[in-house]
Amino acid sequence: MPSLLRREVIVATLILTAIAGALAHGRGEPCANLKLSPAAAAADETEIRNVISRMQEAWNHGDFRGYMQGFKNPDVVFVSGGRFQDGWQGTLDHYIRNYGASPQTRGTLRFYDVRVEMLAPDAAQLISHFELQRPEHPQYGINTRLMRKVDGHWVIALNHVSASETPELPQSK
Repeated sequence: MPSLLRREVIVATLILTAIAGALAHGRGEPCANLKLSPAAAAADETEIRNVISRMQEAWNHGDFRGYMQGFKNPDVVFVSGGRFQDGWQGTLDHYIRNYGASPQTRGTLRFYDVRVEMLAPDAAQLISHFELQRPEHPQYGINTRLMRKVDGHWVIALNHVSASETPELPQSK
């Protein structure tokens, strides 16, 4: 199967899995495959938040390889700007090429309003805002991530970025 078609099938499958979990959760019904105690779910959520925190710290120290430890290697599905990156290595190459010239081009990254929903013992959905502060071309946006537990470690299997160069305006209530 051609690589692009294979990725589209994987992305569609992951999205449908996340939607099915969200629909079951929205009806107040537990996901049929979610067999975690509240304590186990809380521990996994803490681990997931720690992954994101370590990624933020690595980015802000210019450690792109450290940042990439949060992604499934080699076959993370990474979508940004309406395009797929080419797996783990392609994503790393993108970061080094587009952000790695200096601390000014790298900027300071912050993830916030992080929401985690456990979908299964080895799957979670994470949605967060991000901001990349830098002198030229700051970025603001939202990450939607499918986290998977692989060999006992939480990693991002699917990452979708929606970005803008203007910050989100506060919503009036």
